[in-house]
Amino acid sequence: MSRMPALLLPDTAAPFAPRSSPTVVLNTKVDPWLTATLKRVNRIKRSLNSVPQHMKCLTDTLSQPSAIWNLCTLMVPKAPTSQLDKHDNALVEAFTRFELLHIQAYVVHVDLVLSHEVAFKLTKDTISDLCEYHKEVYLIDQRDSTWPWTEKETQVKKLHDQFVQAANKFVYRTNANALEGLEDDGAGELLEGRSEDVKNQVLGLFYPLLPPPPRIVDVVRPAAQMLPSSPANWWNPAPVPSNAQPPPVESWKILSSTIEDCPPVSSSQAFPTNWGPLGGLEMPNVTCSPGPQYSQPPATMSMSIPQLPLPSMVAQQCGSGFGGGFGWDRYQDYATTM
Repeated sequence: MSRMPALLLPDTAAPFAPRSSPTVVLNTKVDPWLTATLKRVNRIKRSLNSVPQHMKCLTDTLSQPSAIWNLCTLMVPKAPTSQLDKHDNALVEAFTRFELLHIQAYVVHVDLVLSHEVAFKLTKDTISDLCEYHKEVYLIDQRDSTWPWTEKETQVKKLHDQFVQAANKFVYRTNANALEGLEDDGAGELLEGRSEDVKNQVLGLFYPLLPPPPRIVDVVRPAAQMLPSSPANWWNPAPVPSNAQPPPVESWKILSSTIEDCPPVSSSQAFPTNWGPLGGLEMPNVTCSPGPQYSQPPATMSMSIPQLPLPSMVAQQCGSGFGGGFGWDRYQDYATTM
């Protein structure tokens, strides 16, 4: 960007101002490159022996109607994309779809004392061509490439108004050495790659049409009821009354603490499948006499382990009348062995 203060620009650089002679400020000593440039472009030989002579010669040269500078050239589409025809040949398509837009300007200010810069302002024809392209081609493509919304046309009109203002305010500033590109009759072209800088600045005036951001819709969800109706005591359990009775328990679920007499069990009733008739052999009934009773003392803080009888003691309690060759009558021998 230029370092020239905006207050040093003359009134001719203001937006929509008509063209007039540029303001030229020279130093007490003229640079040799400026003297050589003025001698080269002036057909009528003038004496350039003093600073006022240089100032008058430069002002007269840049004030001519033909003193129009070509800053850069843009290649832009001739029509909106929807109205252009496509061709298989890329060269033919380039000639039929695009056109050249020349960016021309004139000098409005030369300062070789403070900023050592020169300022250019766009011509009316260039401003008109830029505004027409922006409205008839650029904005139509932008409108077609975006989805519709309520204030779209208003935004398009606003963009065009801003572009018209920016094109009329546009002033390109560069080093005063750019005057070395001065040609006959005050015309000239920018040297040392300055045209690319102008191109980037002009293209920066074209702002895209941006649709509004999508609205964020808040989904209202009912809050989950985490607490009861009385949140003050929700952590306290329900009190248990002192006179409450324990729930009833079925009698068959209560285990007896003593061993009662064993009821008579028939082998045929206890084992109907495994102890069926075996070749006419009948299994006698086995009865159990009441054995020693084991009682458990009332509930205390500690529980003692009951003493269980040995197999020999149980064998003495039961009858030995099985017979039949099974050896039950010799239980004493077996008990002695154990």
